[in-house]
Amino acid sequence: MNQVDYLRISLVDRCNFRCQYCMPEGAELDYLLKQELLTDQELLTLIQEVFIPVGFTRFRLTGGEPLLRPRVADLVKAIASLPQTQDLSMTTNGFLLASQAQKLYDAGLRRINISLDSLDSNTFDQIIGNHGRSRWQQVWRGIQAAYGVGFDPLKLNVVVIPGVNDHEILDLAALTLDKQWHVRFIEFMPIGNGDLFSDRGWVSSEDLRQRIRDRWGLTTSQVCGAGPADVFQIPGAKGTLGFISQMSECFCDRCNRMRFSADGWLRPCLLNETGQLDLKTALRTGTSTDQLQAQVRQLLEIKPEINFKGRDSGTAGLYSRTMSQIGG
Repeated sequence: MNQVDYLRISLVDRCNFRCQYCMPEGAELDYLLKQELLTDQELLTLIQEVFIPVGFTRFRLTGGEPLLRPRVADLVKAIASLPQTQDLSMTTNGFLLASQAQKLYDAGLRRINISLDSLDSNTFDQIIGNHGRSRWQQVWRGIQAAYGVGFDPLKLNVVVIPGVNDHEILDLAALTLDKQWHVRFIEFMPIGNGDLFSDRGWVSSEDLRQRIRDRWGLTTSQVCGAGPADVFQIPGAKGTLGFISQMSECFCDRCNRMRFSADGWLRPCLLNETGQLDLKTALRTGTSTDQLQAQVRQLLEIKPEINFKGRDSGTAGLYSRTMSQIGG
């Protein structure tokens, strides 16, 4: 496996969307109380005294929706200013981004992923569970604002749901033709909404690639990231296309990440719940950061076994937390 140096940090479990693939429609989630969330200082202590010493140097801020976290730009600045931080990025649904893009950039954030599952406002609202005024235009303004202030690369995440948005693949891929945007197609997973998954299943990345190949041709991109995406490019396009194929193509051997929830649980593998550590409770009950380092190092050592042995059960398993609670 790759060296595990990348930590996805959930800042809050709440979200202003209720995306189909993230949480079942009508489900009532027990959101964390304020005192159950890690404070900014607790999070920074764990980053500086536990995660960085064991080898984490790249961080991504997620949610729920991370822009719902109070004073999020201050937290971005604190993490970005750490000398060991080699990369800091964020994943957002973009709804609150237009007014915050410049603040985040000024705080030191340089890379951002924005969820854009449809270019059709009606389909978009269906996916995000919105039954009121359409939110597509506000998200599009957020994307344009991020592009305008200089985020590079600017990535657009598309979860492909059969029968819902898979007919838009070519339109979404075309966004990369004239702008240096990076569209990433993500296979639908059973985490978050198992009922919808069992009804719809997923569209394989190779199927998507073939549709794009038939329209424009497709080449392997010279731009390669350190994550799970297989990166391609339409000939002559300014941007790239990424395919994250967690259902159809195992990439456990390339996994370089762990996930840290807003209430302090460290999760070594997205596809199963084996080996999680409750670092918040340990920290609050007086466990030293040296002891926490030792626990995380031990988890890093057994991560390959957790990944490979738990993968098959994980691709069709039951989960105690939705995707929004895990942090994606």
